[in-house]
Order: sequence, then structure tokens, then C-alpha cells
Amino acid sequence: MRQRVPRAEDGRVNEIITKLQMSPLEILVLLGAVALVVARWLSPAARPRATIATGAVFVLSAIVLSVAGIRWQMLPVLAGAAFALPFAVVPLLRQRTGRPTRRARWWLALPGSVACIGLIASGPAAAWACPVPVFPEPSGDFAVGTRVLQWTDPHRPETATADPHDRRTVVVQLWYPAQKSPAGAQRAQYLGRTEHEAHTVSDALARYAGLPGFLVDGVPRARTHSVFDAPVADRGGRFPVVLFSPGLGGVRTQNTAWAEELAGHGYVVAALDHLYDSAAVVLADGRTVHTKIASTGDDDEDDELAVEATRVRAADLSFVLTQLGRLDRGEIAGPLTGRLDTGRTAATGHSLGGGAALQAARQDLRFDAVINLDGYPRDPAPRPFHQPALALTQAIGPETDPRYIPRLTKVLELSTATSYRLTIPGAAHLTFMDGPLYLPPVPSVAGSLGRTESVHVVAATTLAFLDTTLRHKPGDLVGVLSDYGDLSVYRPGESR
Repeated sequence: MRQRVPRAEDGRVNEIITKLQMSPLEILVLLGAVALVVARWLSPAARPRATIATGAVFVLSAIVLSVAGIRWQMLPVLAGAAFALPFAVVPLLRQRTGRPTRRARWWLALPGSVACIGLIASGPAAAWACPVPVFPEPSGDFAVGTRVLQWTDPHRPETATADPHDRRTVVVQLWYPAQKSPAGAQRAQYLGRTEHEAHTVSDALARYAGLPGFLVDGVPRARTHSVFDAPVADRGGRFPVVLFSPGLGGVRTQNTAWAEELAGHGYVVAALDHLYDSAAVVLADGRTVHTKIASTGDDDEDDELAVEATRVRAADLSFVLTQLGRLDRGEIAGPLTGRLDTGRTAATGHSLGGGAALQAARQDLRFDAVINLDGYPRDPAPRPFHQPALALTQAIGPETDPRYIPRLTKVLELSTATSYRLTIPGAAHLTFMDGPLYLPPVPSVAGSLGRTESVHVVAATTLAFLDTTLRHKPGDLVGVLSDYGDLSVYRPGESR
């Protein structure tokens, strides 16, 4: 049998589907709904056949869509079609029974048609604003595998519970360079190992942000580019390790696009769920642990809570690094034994996690570099640290905490290695996670860089920094970083 060669038309169709943020089935329902409204304006000779054909297409595709699962964005489309359907079908029924058909004057029918089209058009607009995220394909040489681990630290009590025997547990997801999976291999669900876990986490994140859950109901439908438990790449030697702590209430998967891009370039990314801090964590035994951290309304008390959460997170990062070392040595069974270069590691994080990464690097000399993605430093007693640091910050405006940049600058100046602060024009606080892929494109929320450009900027700048600090690749790091925004360089011993 001859193999089908993709045509240019196929690429254009896929591009249209991507831009509309709708599935082919949803687009078919949309077109059927529009055709039902338009059929009313056809000539009497063409109208019956057109109505029957478009009505059949719409009804059948709507039935299939209801079985597959209807997103809320499609409800206006169905409502507009349902309103137009009687006006399209009733004249046909009257004609078949021999009764005279009446056609309303155009100026009476026009407002109803416009209303139907308006309802139908609001569907793709909502789908574009709140889409099922489409993850950019990693640009590196490796395919990407992922797996989830759960570890308990026997030496640390869990301070968030009253049980004196409870010990600190963390859930860790790894993204790593993998062998290419067979065609048709199931890609990993976003936000969880299963669809149920993904919906649990998505609902918890929406509640934490104060949003109705239906606004992000497309997020747990997404598939990433990694494959669960894919065989580790059979080349590349031992891979540098990047640990990641999410933002307050954030979850281990919140930077999946970034993690997959790094893994595709030969890094192992270990992202943490911090129990009782992350919005929701599903444990191996099926229990779900929700966050216990909430704003009190008192700035001083909230600052104290943030300082304590940062302290716990920094300890979590060090504990996970210890466990990864044991995994590499074979003390913990796993396919990555002998492939983790824990002598080349970076502590990274977003928001509160960025502050935790800075604190972990200061406390734990095993970390060789640190990346802070728009995080306020919370270490109550900043002291010198030896690792190079990269801090990416949002565009600074009147609403930015005036303490943020001076505090961050003070911490970066304490590094005994060259450190960098890059302020990215058009970035907002959520630019540095997966948010732009699925949040409404409101500049104050997700920034103005665009869905895919946000991911590209964060990945390109952090990869350049990691390649320089962990792999010691030659190159003009200052020049690369400067291409993306306003760069400040902090060199040891220089007056500032």
C-alpha cells in the first residue's frame, strides 16, 4: 500500500485548528451550526436540501461530541444552533404536510439570525481565550520520558499536622532524556498520572486562584510530549540535574513545557510537590492532600508564613537531591541508576519556589547554580553563597512591590560568583510557568509575549545559563541574555 504523503493543505488545516484552539469535531459542530443559520437565507429551491444536509451533520457531530465530552466553550455554539434549528426545520415539515409555508420578512428574521451568529461566534472566542493547552515540541536531540516518585524523610517531622509520628513526604516528578517511543505511544497526561488526578489538581488550582473550575476545564484534557516510564536514552552519559520548586499553591507540573525542553537537551528535571503547600497532591495510596496555607489578611503574618514555607521548601530541595544521589548509586532502585550527575546540579524555582531555591543554594553547597523565576527572596538572614545565580523578573511597574528589586539585588550581590538579573519586557508573574499556554491572553495576567513565545524565552535564557554553569560550554552568556531584556550583571568585588 502506498504511503500517503502529507500535503501543504494538511499543514494549513492543522494551523487553523491550532489557532482556533478547537478540535476537528468541535469545528465540525461549529460549521454545522453556522450552516443552519445561513440555510434560512438561501433560495426556496436550495433551502430544503441545504437544511437537511447541514442539520444532519450538526446533529450527528453534536451527538458524537456529547459522548466524547463537551467543553463549556461549546455551549453557546449549541445554544445558537438550537435556537436556529426550529426556524430552519419547521418550514420543511409544513411543506411535507402540504400546508403553505410562510417565510418571515427579512427585516424580522435578521435580528434572530444575527443573535444566533453572535452566540455561535462566542464559542470559538471562548475556546481561544481558555484553550486546551498545546505544548510546544521540545527542540533538543532527545525524546522525553517522565516518572513520578514519592519519598519520605525519616529525619524530619511534618510540621503541618498534629501527628508527632508524621514525617515529611514529597512527591517528585522527573523529566529525563529518553529513547524515542514507538509511534502511537500514549503521551503523558498534563497535571497528573491519570485523568482523575489531573481533574483533581485542576479543580484545586482553580479554587486556590478563586476561579470557577469550568474556566480551566480544558487544562486536564491536555497531553504533553513526554511518555511515562519511557526507557532512558542509551546515549548522553550522565545527565546534569535540575531541581524545581513551584510557586505558592503551585504544583510539580506547572512548568512542564520548560521541563520537557530542558530534558530534550540532556538534563534531568526533578520538580517537587510540597505537601500542605501545593494546591493538591495525590499520593501513591490515592489520598489527596490539599494546601493549608492561606492569606490571613495581615501583611506581617503573611510574611512570616512565607518565610516558614520557604524554609521547609529549601529543606525539601536538599532532601530530594540526597535521594537522587541514592538513586544514582543504586541504593534506590530505578532505571536512572548511574545516569544522574548529581555533581552538576541546579536549584530552581518559580515565585516562592524561586526564593526557596536561593535559600537552598546558600544552605547546601552541593548545588552548583541557582535560577530564580520571579521569586521574592524570603531568607530572613541573607548571607554570602558561592553559586552563580540567574534571576528572571517580570516587567517592573508601579504595582510591583517596591521592596522586591532592592531585596533581590542585595541577595545577588552576596554571591561570590558572577550572577545575573534579567528583566523581560512584556512578562508578567505567570509568564514563567505554563500559564500562558491556557490562561486568557490578558497582559496583566500572562504577559504580552504570546503563548509560545513566553515558553521559548524562559527556556532559552535558562538553558544558556545552565549550559554555561553546569556544562561549562563556551559562549557569550551576557550577549545571549541581553537579547531577551534588560540585563544586570553582578560580579564579585565590583562596586555597584
